[in-house]
Amino acid sequence: MYVLIAYDVSTMTAAGKKRLRHVAKACLDYGQRVQNSVFECKVDPAQLVELRGRLTRIMKESEDSIRIYNLGSNWQRRVVHLGTKQPFDIEGTLLV
Repeated sequence: MYVLIAYDVSTMTAAGKKRLRHVAKACLDYGQRVQNSVFECKVDPAQLVELRGRLTRIMKESEDSIRIYNLGSNWQRRVVHLGTKQPFDIEGTLLV
């Protein structure tokens, strides 16, 4: 399945800045950054549960917000890209 993750982590404190880095790192482990605080991830149901749990452990519910949008398996018809930065081909070859 294809999910879009958007987050807003409070960076008013050093701990908040650390949480921001940890949230970004967790998302990078599962997908591709497409905006500063937005990631596109192709995950199976077990990976989504794992990622959600990881993000829940990192975030501070009273200060941070994380949204996970499930675009499903037929996501190509639901994603429209306009402007710069060519879309990331999540189905293509991954070079590390």
